[in-house]
Amino acid sequence: MSSNAADFAHRPLRHIKERLIEFLLFLAALSAVATTAAIVAILLYESIGFFRHVPLLDFLTDTQWTPLFSDAHYGILPLLSGTLMVALVALGVAVPLGTITAIYLSEFAPHKVREAVKPVLELLEGVPTVVYGYFALLFVTPLLQKFLPNLPGFSILSAGLVIGVMIIPYVSSVAEDAMRAVPMHIREGAYAMGSTRFQTALRVVTPAAISGIVAAYILGISRAVGETMVVAVAAGLQPNLTWNPMEPAATITAYIVQVSLGDLPHGSIGYQTIFAAGLTLLLITLLFNIAGHLLRKRFREAY
Repeated sequence: MSSNAADFAHRPLRHIKERLIEFLLFLAALSAVATTAAIVAILLYESIGFFRHVPLLDFLTDTQWTPLFSDAHYGILPLLSGTLMVALVALGVAVPLGTITAIYLSEFAPHKVREAVKPVLELLEGVPTVVYGYFALLFVTPLLQKFLPNLPGFSILSAGLVIGVMIIPYVSSVAEDAMRAVPMHIREGAYAMGSTRFQTALRVVTPAAISGIVAAYILGISRAVGETMVVAVAAGLQPNLTWNPMEPAATITAYIVQVSLGDLPHGSIGYQTIFAAGLTLLLITLLFNIAGHLLRKRFREAY
């Protein structure tokens, strides 16, 4: 009886502790949401000031981006084309190589090989991006110029290839985790039906893990679109409306770095351009994530 009374006496204290822990966890979750909301609010506030001087139609349709010149133009298309072309080249490298790496590590690699390769991939994730940028400028570009003599010193192709190599670990790691999450009985059923190891990996495991693989691709796209230092070093800083990967171009992130050096006064129209460009980049990333969510939902329903 006394033991039950003691337990009852401790219950209010335990209840307070649980409520305190729950409140702390809520604050931790809320901090991430609040940070995102603050970023969006700042971008919107500064962008509204920008669009008071620049019509939205001109921003979306003008083919020149020269906000720092005396004859200022504020068309986002040159920066947008450079950003999308760099991301496209990067995905052309990262998607096939990352997927092949994920299939090999998940379905074919021995345990010792997997345990050796995974840390190497994680090491690639930890290399500073400025190192990748100078690697692209001083090694990849001269190497490409041996095969493409007309390739300039700064190009979308060089920056995109290196970014593609840089995001391979992101794609392969997430895709491999999705494939390893496929239940073993699905593989065993395929083997029982006479499928080879390769057929099982390609026609059974990959479709079953397609929602996770699509998530890996979306993560790679977001990483490529938001990359800064590689494009700032290797792609050039000259806004150029082009869809030719062998030409130099500036991306949205590279322009933000260029203007954020502190040479422009706070509140000027030139300073506000970085917020308009940042808002555009945020919307692009949001669209990619929405598209990825819809694709994952569709494939999940299909399989």
